[in-house]
Amino acid sequence: MTKEEKQRKIVIPGETIVSGDDYLPGDFTKKEHEDIVANRYGLAEVSGRVVRLIPISGVFEPRRGNTVIGRVEDTTFNGWIIDIGGPYSSFLPLAECPRFINKNDISEFAGIGDVMSVKIQSVKKGSIDLTLKSRGLGKLEGGRIIKVNPHKVPRVIGKEGSMINLIKNQTKTEITVGQNGYIWIRGDLDGESKAVDAIGLVVEEAISNGLTEKVEDFLKV
Repeated sequence: MTKEEKQRKIVIPGETIVSGDDYLPGDFTKKEHEDIVANRYGLAEVSGRVVRLIPISGVFEPRRGNTVIGRVEDTTFNGWIIDIGGPYSSFLPLAECPRFINKNDISEFAGIGDVMSVKIQSVKKGSIDLTLKSRGLGKLEGGRIIKVNPHKVPRVIGKEGSMINLIKNQTKTEITVGQNGYIWIRGDLDGESKAVDAIGLVVEEAISNGLTEKVEDFLKV
């Protein structure tokens, strides 16, 4: 089996992905003696010595450092309660905003129903803390939101952003991808629609070979 075939191998829980002392377990894999074994059903990838798995199905599992897209559900005296589609309530404290905000009217900055790109600061038992103190975060105005399986997000983004940049450039849209599976798209009507369809193609064909070429051909039509 070639390295490329290993990278594209579909595996089931308990299946051995590769064997050998040279390999190290990454996301959703574990080491059993000399074997790297899958913990999930998904797409196995080998990058150097590290073997990781991209799950193909399942719910969003919030992790510290994830950039996600959420909608404001409520405001409090010191922050916002935001729905990010995770298993717990998520809170963005006023102190985690990089600009001055009037404490007497925080809804002036973001109110119920507003959409924001935020980063997960910490995940505790029963709660998630968010922050805006990172580049590219903040309120997302206009455009549209779509939802995809969060475990297909790595394919939507592509290696070093190659897939999502291809879609953005060809459709002349702004796109923000949340690791929780929510994707914000803004452009003209045709551009937004084309971007939505292209992302749908990526999700549908996530485990196919030659996916970039398929998307390029689709966007040329």
